[in-house]
Amino acid sequence: MSAIGIIGGSGLYSLEGIENIKEYDIETPFGKPSAVIMGGQLSGKQVYFIPRHGKGHTILPSEIPHRANFWALKSLGVSWVIGVGAVGSLKEELAPMHIVLPDQYFDRTVTRTEHTFFGDGIVAHVPFGYPTNELLRTTLEKATRELSLPCQNGGTYVNMEGPAFSTKSESEMYRSQNFDIIGMTNLAEAKLAREAEMAYASLSMVTDYDCWKDHDVDITEILEYLGKNTANAKLILAKAIAALDVNSEQAEFTVLNTSILTQPQDCKAETVMKLRPLLARMLDRA
Repeated sequence: MSAIGIIGGSGLYSLEGIENIKEYDIETPFGKPSAVIMGGQLSGKQVYFIPRHGKGHTILPSEIPHRANFWALKSLGVSWVIGVGAVGSLKEELAPMHIVLPDQYFDRTVTRTEHTFFGDGIVAHVPFGYPTNELLRTTLEKATRELSLPCQNGGTYVNMEGPAFSTKSESEMYRSQNFDIIGMTNLAEAKLAREAEMAYASLSMVTDYDCWKDHDVDITEILEYLGKNTANAKLILAKAIAALDVNSEQAEFTVLNTSILTQPQDCKAETVMKLRPLLARMLDRA
């Protein structure tokens, strides 16, 4: 049975209700993950949880070891990933505590290097026109609506550099493009999930209106909503995980069949070994 990975964002540093807990302290070719991974059963499914920013929120957005996180999750048999995170709203109707399940991303990062596993002797270009998984988004939406929580399935997530928040002119520019929400972390996760042949969706939880509306972003206000959003996220995840058909076939699970340009005989052996969890399916088939 395929396992589910949960990546906790700001405010979500642990996940209660997991049974038969086991901790996984994994060393990867890309360094250590953000934290020790907690595995066990939740809502009858095998799940693995990792806090994106570390246990005590000690990791900046630009410092997150995304590749290590996803390499570790893939090595544990994870095929489905839900990334939970706090976001700012770029639309009046997406008020704090609203949940958005983005289906598009707009990249505004400039220094990030954690967006691909490939290079160093293996070239791959994965399709990314539709970055998130529809079944996973639909399952999360249904769980959210069953809890009578406000939810938008679809929309564009602007991935900014950080760690500073937007200027007002930047915020207004994003609004002029009809973008929906803004955050600092999810784009790398969606890209790496695709390269690792995982189905990915973001459970984005609004904490503020960025700086375009009434005032600048206020950490005190964000922290107030983080607590409420975290409680809601745990309820949504439990319901969604119980309902998700983890054995359903998804296009993401075989995306590397038509994405690797380097011929097998030309692939650098050391890189093949480094990417063994990602390439195992194809290597075993060869």
